[in-house]
Amino acid sequence: MTNSTSPENLPFQHKMKNTAGSGTVCPALIVSAPSSGSGKTTITAALARYHRNQGRKVSVFKVGPDFIDPMILRQASGELVYQLDLWLVGEQGCQALLHRAALDSDLILIEGVMGLFDGTPSSADLAQYFSIPVLGVIDASAMAQTFAAVTFGLAKLRADLPFAGVIANRVNTPRHVEILQSCLPEEFRFFGRIAKDAEITLPERHLGLVQAQELADIDTQLDKAASHIAQTDLVDLPTAVEFFPVTKQQAAEQHSTEFSAAFSTALSGTRIIIIKDKAFSFIYAANIAFLEQAGADIVYCSALNDAHLPAGDVLYIPGGYPELYADELLSNTSFIAEVREFSNAQKPIVAECGGMLYLLEELVDLNDNNFTMVGLLPGKAKMQQKLAAIGSQSVEVPLFKGIANTVIRGHSFHYSTADIALKAVSVSKHHPTERLVESVYQHNNIIASYMHWYLPSNAEIALKMFDKKRVLSK
Repeated sequence: MTNSTSPENLPFQHKMKNTAGSGTVCPALIVSAPSSGSGKTTITAALARYHRNQGRKVSVFKVGPDFIDPMILRQASGELVYQLDLWLVGEQGCQALLHRAALDSDLILIEGVMGLFDGTPSSADLAQYFSIPVLGVIDASAMAQTFAAVTFGLAKLRADLPFAGVIANRVNTPRHVEILQSCLPEEFRFFGRIAKDAEITLPERHLGLVQAQELADIDTQLDKAASHIAQTDLVDLPTAVEFFPVTKQQAAEQHSTEFSAAFSTALSGTRIIIIKDKAFSFIYAANIAFLEQAGADIVYCSALNDAHLPAGDVLYIPGGYPELYADELLSNTSFIAEVREFSNAQKPIVAECGGMLYLLEELVDLNDNNFTMVGLLPGKAKMQQKLAAIGSQSVEVPLFKGIANTVIRGHSFHYSTADIALKAVSVSKHHPTERLVESVYQHNNIIASYMHWYLPSNAEIALKMFDKKRVLSK
């Protein structure tokens, strides 16, 4: 029987091919684990804060499409956190992001997704593609000699995986540390342990960790976590890795509008309003950078706290937690009235997930409370205890004429279901199963879906979506 985890059966197994010495060198580490819940975010954030406190510039990335972990990591590092995903972002997109970070950073940290080998592509795929060493975070709180077996599996399942070593998480006594270290073969570096400490434990809710902006003591927690790092061998910078720029040939092969000479002025003169607050905060840093690089003027506002919608040409409402703040959102009647006026003026609106729920007629929370929402999209949504959809996906957006490639990538992750009285213009396909997932809706000037778009994955479509003079195909 063929091993399903052998390199020939997995995507992205090849290394990036470049000439040694032609890139930029920077210490780098991927923080991964056997599974979710092992403490990757806490360790990555602690590492970032520790090295930042030493005066170093730390660039942090997150593998996969997660929004919430990057908020914690940005708070820890003081820098924007971008996604790295060989499928969602693309190989060249990841390459460009890493090279840019290497140019002006003292350290690059990458928090993995789920377990080291989970997903298509996985954190291990990224590590191998860019030759970045992996730190294994193992929750050893209920473990002794098995610690060595788990380490062996992480390090040896793939023969050519760059592996830095392991750290034992949630381990409190010196005797426990002694047992773990003594059973570990000498070929694996033991970086030490992080104690189980309630003061550095980050709270969770149904979509993952609680947002950084909701945590009053987040900086105290991060500094305390950094003090634990100070007691380990992770105080030393990891191995330096060489990162390479995207070449003109690679850019030409990508055939992307983003690399064209006209890209930087495509949205010139367009003022994009983005709702960004505790209710709506799930937005890729790369999306903001993309719009700004295309020449757009970005203005932020809060649907919770601002009485008026700023002047602008396009409204972007990202995902978030509208169900948690429904009372506050709906009490801001002047803001809602101006969102309706914006729509009635036939100005473009792009709404993702929670942003789409905000525009519906009705939202029902977990306690069966009914909220009358903005009412620009016909239909209602209901929150539920179980996960409704999760995963990376791609979708055709057949709303604009003259575009050959209409496929854009993104992901969804939500605990609500929606009954929307509109015919979908398209339905997304889950990656890699091709299973049909999320509907895309077009209603008057509104483009909406549960799907979170990753705009750089199709620059031409993204520019059309945010064109203040856009004309939608009927």
